[in-house]
Order: sequence, then C-alpha cells, then structure tokens
Amino acid sequence: METNENFDTRLLYEPLEGVERLENYRPGGYHPIQIGDHFHGRYRVVHKLGHGSYSTAWLARDEQFNKYVAVKVCIANANPKEVDIISTLTRPHCPPANHPGKMMVPSILDRFTIHGPNGNHACYVTAPASASLSGVKDGSWIRLFQLHVARSLAAQLVLVLDYVHAQGIVHGDLHLGNILLKVPPNFDQLSLEQLYEKYGAPELDPVVRLDGNPLPPGVPSHGIAPIWLGEANYGEAFYPSKEPKYESRTPLVIRPPEARFEPNDPLSFSSDIWTLACTIWSIVAQRPLFEGFLATEDDMTCEHVDALGVLPLEWWRRWEARRLKFTKDGKPMNRNPF
Repeated sequence: METNENFDTRLLYEPLEGVERLENYRPGGYHPIQIGDHFHGRYRVVHKLGHGSYSTAWLARDEQFNKYVAVKVCIANANPKEVDIISTLTRPHCPPANHPGKMMVPSILDRFTIHGPNGNHACYVTAPASASLSGVKDGSWIRLFQLHVARSLAAQLVLVLDYVHAQGIVHGDLHLGNILLKVPPNFDQLSLEQLYEKYGAPELDPVVRLDGNPLPPGVPSHGIAPIWLGEANYGEAFYPSKEPKYESRTPLVIRPPEARFEPNDPLSFSSDIWTLACTIWSIVAQRPLFEGFLATEDDMTCEHVDALGVLPLEWWRRWEARRLKFTKDGKPMNRNPF
C-alpha cells in the first residue's frame, strides 16, 4: 500500500506556515477542501481543525441536527482501520460495558466516502474537541496544571488506556498532542459569526506553484491554518494479535526503547505503558522526563540511562555508542548526566 511517505519529496509549491505539505495533494493523497464545502448532504465546512500524515480534519456544521462536528477526511491511499477501531471501542455492548474509560473515547457519529480528483477518501464524523493537552500546556507561561487537575487528567488517561488494552488494542501513539479536552457545553449554540468572533475566522493563503504554472485539479486554491480546536487520533492503533507492528511512530523523545533495541519483535501493550508513564510525567511536571531538540536515538538512550540506570544487559552490550558515553557499569564519561 502506498502512503504519504512514498510521495514526491520535491518542493513544488510555496510552503505555507501551519498548513499540511501541499505536495501531498496528488492522486492517492489529500482531498482538496475549502470553507463552505458541503459533504454527505448535511455537513458544511466552516473551519479547519488540523492535519496529519494520513488525513485532514475540519470543523463542520451538521445542518440536520444543528450542531458542530469534526469531520476527518483520510488520504485516498489510507487504510481506514482507525474508524473501525474507534467503532469497536464505542459500540454499546463492548465489554466491559461499564468500564469508566469507555466514556472517554469519542463516538463515531457518521461515516461516508468522498469521491474526488485524488481518489476515494474515507471520512468519519465525531464530536469536536476544544484543544489537546499539549496545546493547553504550551499556552501557559508556567507550563503547569493545578495539582488537582493534573491528578484528574492522569487518572482519566490510565482508565481510558486500560479500557483500550482490555479490547486487545495497542494505541501506538500516546502523547499530550493526542489527548483532547471536550468543547464547552454551549459550543453548539454559537452562531457562525460568534464562532469566528471568539476563535478567529479562517485565514486563506493562496497556493502558488513555484514554476508559475496553474494548479492541478487535485490541489486546493488556498491553504488554511487550523482553528484552536483538536481532533481525535487513533491512527496508529492496532490489534497486536491480528497485525504485528514493528515500527513506532511515537515522537522520539517518548518512544519506547524496545522499538530501537528489539526491531524484529512486534510492539505490544508494554510500549503503550512506557509512553503512558512519560505522558503522566508531562502532565504532572513542568518539563517532560526526556527532552531532545534535534535529538538522535543515541541522545535519547543516554537520557534513559541517566534517568533509569543501565539498560537490560542484551541491549547494553549491543549499543555501539555506549562505549563512547558510559563506562561498563553505567557511569557517564566526560559529561554530567543532569
């Protein structure tokens, strides 16, 4: 299956800040969407929520029920397993039916397919979210939640991950950017004018080809930066019993070490536990447990050893860079660990 990683890496368009890679508007890639587009006979696009490697997400007004929804539009070559996994997690009789974590998984409200110039795009509809924990934390100058809030967030995160694991599913990409807060209770009562006044109207930046030629039919005329809202993300979730997965797409700073040192063994629930612990630390503390701007795998492994001690013996012996950074018993060489 082709993915966005196989797409042309040449720069064809003037880059736009905060906008998805425009070169990926091509056969098999993103579907071109503009403000005002109408989907499935009921959803009118009013703003953009965000984008990822495999989809764009849009804020729309459900004209049938007069409320706001999030519409996620997958690339044409995407495997629509994300929507199937969320549907499994939210079906009414999914055991354990009374698990408190079940209430925190966003329900699929609708699903449909768009047929466009770049292919057929699976779409699904959920309730919109107000922001990710990452966005909320970055918006605070002290980067700290109040203690009772941090405890509540950490407890809810443990419960929802326990529920996901109980269904035999590994999340695979757990971090603050994928943990979302609900919109305020009166959000649906906002008129379009009030929405734009409170959160800002869409800013349309013209898409320009570097060679000066006209845009192809599968490329939007304008790029749109996201509004301050979020989107659901189970795009890396998988059933380890059905589809072994060997590559972790979790950000490098919280990627589980087995993804590096056991590349031939499939990832499992333990990889989620590592990222869960790192994420809880980020919720409670001012700074994350592990940090690394432009860090390499060796840089991150050094941080793991500094914080937790010597790696399991098999990994320790295989780690080539260890000889330049640590003594045999794990003491740092020519540097301070903190």
